[in-house]
Amino acid sequence: MSIFFAPQLSRRALAVWQRNFLVWKKLAIPSVLGNLADPMIYLFGLGYGLGGLLPHVGGVPYIVFLAAGTVCSSTMNAASFETLYSGFSRMHVQKTWEAIMNAPVSLDDVVAGEWLWAAAKATLSGAAILVVIAALGFVHSPLALWALPAIFLTGLCFSAMGLIITALAPSYDFFMYYFTLLITPMMLLSGVFFPIEQLSAGIQAASHLLPLSHSVQLIRPLLSGTVPATAALNIVVLFGISIAAFAAALVLTRRRLLS
Repeated sequence: MSIFFAPQLSRRALAVWQRNFLVWKKLAIPSVLGNLADPMIYLFGLGYGLGGLLPHVGGVPYIVFLAAGTVCSSTMNAASFETLYSGFSRMHVQKTWEAIMNAPVSLDDVVAGEWLWAAAKATLSGAAILVVIAALGFVHSPLALWALPAIFLTGLCFSAMGLIITALAPSYDFFMYYFTLLITPMMLLSGVFFPIEQLSAGIQAASHLLPLSHSVQLIRPLLSGTVPATAALNIVVLFGISIAAFAAALVLTRRRLLS
């Protein structure tokens, strides 16, 4: 059976999204608080601690600079954890995907529903951070509202990438390679904690290839009240990676579950 064919998608993917939402809703508050804890530690620990030793960064106090990066990294992490650990549990351990496919729902719809759900959950995480930093007075422009679709696009991108790793993973331990070799370096090289202009020219060039860099370049100016200078490029790159990674995830998941 060939695994290389155009995506066979329908509105049944939304039923998969709804199923995951209904399960999550039972533990919504602990989930949201859990997603807030780690980025808040970074924000207050580095923002107030290290920020007190630094002059303004990028023309703003360091904690304001860091707050925008935290929105992006939180979205990336939430999307990654949902597609990796939760998605792998549903696919491999609990066999939820196979159970859903006993109904008239295709594997492509299941994967698409997982993709959209992880992006939506990541958006909630990023939006929660955005609300917190706005309440703290780190957002001063209504342009920040445009960060919400940018957060969703970031969630789509990293959810699709996570589904690729889920399709390849033999066990939970496999995910450590992904976080150690890609996610953590991306946080350090994409302008989350410091401007990428501090890096060497070669590393800067490599940094511009990372999806998180484009998320930061898109969202940080919006939170400071300016239109991103490279908005069109950032959107195209994030959207392009999202579609390409989702297509790859579909093929790899078909190979795993159908062939």
